[in-house]
Amino acid sequence: MLLLAVLFVVGTAGPAFAETSNSQNYQVTESQFGVGSSMESCSQQYCAKASIGDIAGGTSESAGGTKATFGDVTPDEPLLEVIVQDGQSNLGILSTEATATKTTIVQIRNYLSDGYTMQIIGDPPKYSGHSLKTSNTPVAAQPGTEQFGINVAKNTTPNVGNDPVQVPSSEVSFGQVNEAYRTPNLFKFASGDVVARSETESGRTDYTITMIVNVSSSTPAGHYTGDFAAVVIPIF
Repeated sequence: MLLLAVLFVVGTAGPAFAETSNSQNYQVTESQFGVGSSMESCSQQYCAKASIGDIAGGTSESAGGTKATFGDVTPDEPLLEVIVQDGQSNLGILSTEATATKTTIVQIRNYLSDGYTMQIIGDPPKYSGHSLKTSNTPVAAQPGTEQFGINVAKNTTPNVGNDPVQVPSSEVSFGQVNEAYRTPNLFKFASGDVVARSETESGRTDYTITMIVNVSSSTPAGHYTGDFAAVVIPIF
């Protein structure tokens, strides 16, 4: 009998700070780029405010009822927020006839930075010194062949996963998946790979990370476990 348990945790970088640019006549208290602007432009008598959607907030709730909430944006302070849905899970008894799957959603938003990178770090599930095999190139799920891999895509074989969701829309949220992990039905895993990124400040992007597990008739029986972390690093 082969069992698999997976623990997913989150890691983030430390705090970031912004500086004020000024001269004798002018002062910029916040440098803002992109289409998520809601800053006011004022003269002595009038103010104008243009907005195409602000950096998104929101609430995430796991199946067990645990809630995590994005906070408010402070206009002159850099922000990086990460929420990982669901922690420990048990994929049950593995079979050579079917692919076992697990999905975890990682939600990220960043403000006043040049973007971020998200890495997935961890070792393939193992038992008594035996680690499940991984591929350095994207490959299809193959029941009956020992295999562990991930992707961030809407798959059909197996029917699991989702493409990134931009919240509130693609006009203000810009997270993207790296090429090696975004092709439907193809999976790979190398610890430390950059799986997703944004190249600018961005509203919330929801990434659905799909894990697949296959075993062969020669895979040693036992209770396989794996711990993984989503490490998100801001870019300045």
